[in-house]
Amino acid sequence: MTALGRLTGECAWLVTNGVLPAGLVTRNRRIAEAALRPWTPVFVHGDLHVSHVFVDGDEITSVIDWSEASQGDACYDLATLTLGHEEHLAELLDGYGTEVEEDVIRGWWSWRCLVAARWLIEHGFDPDSPGAEFDVLRARM
Repeated sequence: MTALGRLTGECAWLVTNGVLPAGLVTRNRRIAEAALRPWTPVFVHGDLHVSHVFVDGDEITSVIDWSEASQGDACYDLATLTLGHEEHLAELLDGYGTEVEEDVIRGWWSWRCLVAARWLIEHGFDPDSPGAEFDVLRARM
């Protein structure tokens, strides 16, 4: 299934099941579509979170949990690393070394939150807890 197909299906599920208001889903779907552009495949971590990165002072000493590593969009890793922490996005991009469109990062935030919600709910997690996926989606309004 394509990323667009997955997005379409999950957005429909969220609205049909009354999980989120249609306007919130529609707005975030439009934002998510910015991430679904042509990109050059690179080696990505796939699940890059602060808890997977070890540092000593200002130096990264290791990155763990490469179980989701594959070819992908480098912006997805940047988005995952900053998900829920928009206040650090500018600083991360300043140190990244190449130009990155912030709209693409925000697009991946919306995409990930929209497509993850059903799985989280079905597996006993609450995407509506403070700072979680639904807060990220609401911040885009």
